[in-house]
Amino acid sequence: MKKIIRTEKAPAPIGPYNQAVLAGDTLYVSGQIALDPDSGAMVLGNIEDETEQVMKNLSAVLSAAGLNFSHVVKSSIFVKDMHQFARINEVYARYFDPAEAPARETVEVANLPKFVNVEISMIAKKPA
Repeated sequence: MKKIIRTEKAPAPIGPYNQAVLAGDTLYVSGQIALDPDSGAMVLGNIEDETEQVMKNLSAVLSAAGLNFSHVVKSSIFVKDMHQFARINEVYARYFDPAEAPARETVEVANLPKFVNVEISMIAKKPA
């Protein structure tokens, strides 16, 4: 059985998908980009600001499911330019205890939705 997770504190989906799906005790969070849910505007000042908005959006979706970053077991980071990865990683790292950080991959891609520079998706697990 699956439960659809939705919150107005994160951007509404821009296609035929949901912000997250809870299947059993596992939460699958769709990729988030730097879209401000209040204004609908893209946050593209610099890669740090863009990544910060992505993480805020992910936090809102996790929270809507009663979870937080400590419950994340896997992250996928998609970047337009791997040369920006160190700067993205600085922002991303602030959200996790290094000793318990999730598994992760980072992939450089040709393009992302709305031509953003970074998109992050996550998988989280509800505590037993």
